[in-house]
Parts: sequence; C-alpha cells; structure tokens
Amino acid sequence: MRRPDGQAATFIPGPWSTVAATFDRLRLELGSSRSARGVALALATATISGFAIFINSYAVKEFDSPTVFTTLKNTFVGAVLLALLLHPKRQAEARRLTPKRALGLLVLGVIGGSVPFVLFFEGLTRVDSGNAAFLHKTLFVWVAILAVIFLRERLGRAQLGALGLLFLAQWLLGDPGTLRGAGVAMVFGATLLWACEVTLARRLLSSTSSGLAASGRMTIGAALLLVYLAITGKIGAAAELTAVQWAWVLGTGAILLAYVTTWYAALRLAPATAVTCVLTVGAPITAALNAIAGRPAPTSEQLVGYAVLLGAVLIFAAASFWRTGEHREPLPSAAGGP
Repeated sequence: MRRPDGQAATFIPGPWSTVAATFDRLRLELGSSRSARGVALALATATISGFAIFINSYAVKEFDSPTVFTTLKNTFVGAVLLALLLHPKRQAEARRLTPKRALGLLVLGVIGGSVPFVLFFEGLTRVDSGNAAFLHKTLFVWVAILAVIFLRERLGRAQLGALGLLFLAQWLLGDPGTLRGAGVAMVFGATLLWACEVTLARRLLSSTSSGLAASGRMTIGAALLLVYLAITGKIGAAAELTAVQWAWVLGTGAILLAYVTTWYAALRLAPATAVTCVLTVGAPITAALNAIAGRPAPTSEQLVGYAVLLGAVLIFAAASFWRTGEHREPLPSAAGGP
C-alpha cells in the first residue's frame, strides 16, 4: 500500500489483523503439523464425548447396575476391535509385538479399561455426583504432571496459564464442595489411573499403532470387567436384558468405539497434555444438548465457566503451535498406521 506522495506506507497491525494472522497460522499448521492433526482428532473426540455423555445419561437409567451396562458396552467395543485384528496387516503387527510392548498393552487394559471403571462407578454410589464430576474433570492436571515427568513434555508460561484457567473453569462449572470419604477416594483413584493410562499410551504409541493399542485396552479391559461381574454375581444380568436394553448397549457401544479410536489416534500424533486439554471441550457440548432437550439451562456462573474453558483450550493450542519445533516431523514408525 502506498501513501498519496508515492512512498510505501508502514503497516502497523491492528488487533483484528493480529487475530486474522493467528487463525491463518493455525489453518496452515493443521495441514503441516502432526501435532495439529492430533489436536484436530482430539477435538473430534471431544465432540463425540459431548454427545456420548448426553446419550449415556439416558441409557444408564435403563439398567439396574451401571457397572453391568458399562461392562457390556465395553465388551461390544472390545469384540469389534478384536475382530479388526483379523486383518492381515493387524495380525502381522500383533505377531511382531515384543514382550515389553505386549506387557504394556496388558497394563493398558488394567489401568485404563477395567479397574478405573469399577472404582468410578462404585465411587459414584458413595459420593455426590458433583464431586465425582469435578474430580474426573481434573484429569488434564494429572496428565500434565505425569507428561512433564515421564514424557519430557515442556510447558511454557502461556500453556501453564491456560492450564490454570482451565482449572478455574472446572471450579466455576461445579463447586466440588467437601472432598473426603471412601467414594471420593475411589473416584480420585480412577482419575489417577486414567491419567497413568494416557501417559503410558502416549509412550507405547511411538512404536505401536493406535488400532492395536486401543484393541489391547478395550479387549483386556472388557475381559477383566466380565470377571468382576462374575465374582460379584452380576454376570447373569446380561441374560435378562430386554431388546430395548440391548439396543442401548449396541448404540452407546458404537459411540464408544468412535471415541476410543479417535482418542488413541490423537494421542499418537499430539502431546498428551494438549490432547487431554482439548477433550474438556466436550463439557459445553453436553451442556448445549441438555439445554436443547429441555433440561435445566446453565447458570450465569457456568456460562462464564464454559467461556473460560473454551478460551483456555484455544490459548493452550495456540501456544503449543508456537512453541513446538516439530511441525513437520515424520509420523512414528508404528506398524499398521493409526
């Protein structure tokens, strides 16, 4: 651009041009960065999660035991993923598993696909649902701590600030009240186990496809959950389910299948902390669906919380793109692809 006297004008970017430049940078990164593609998959996972929580809130009311419902749903997903392993490419990768990686998949099934589900749902019967929701939503905090220690993820000041805002958002969305008692300990234990699962999965996915890792998590986890039902005498409840209940199991199971596959694919591409932060976007999606369904609308404080949450996630994602030096690094050499 030139001034009337023919001299080149000095361009000083205003706030809108800065915002435009930021989104343009993010758009370019989505096409060239494996981390950005992972964040995009995490956003898809968050969207699925938002719908899943809303739908499951109706489905679980059709069952006397939430543990039975969860076990059957997880078993369906495990069976589908196990069937996919029959593909020659998947079979070849499974045969190449080293004892160390096989042990890792076994641990994923224990700390991700079985024990925390039992702790969480048993804890729900002993603690206020608001306390449980708050504790579970702090998952990103524990993942961030473990990722820094064990995965050597580095967090800048902007990212740490975004994590602080994200924690504030969770507090605004639901005051946890008094956090004590056996139920609180069980829900908190489940949350910590899921944080350990995310950390271990991120490490395993550097040499294992997301499909095989998800199969190990869900198949082994479902087998252990079935053992738990047998021990507690609830296994016979499956034979007494009605057609409507089986429809809920299969429908929610299909949603869980989409969730697990996109979640593990995201973890293979992007840092664990970033993926877990983006997952919190599912909360406002669930809130919007609840409002549409005629359930109580969010309070003004909760609306502020959702706004802070979305802003924190955007800040964290943008800061991650600016800090990373691996925008165009090749994908991990996991056999079988994501």
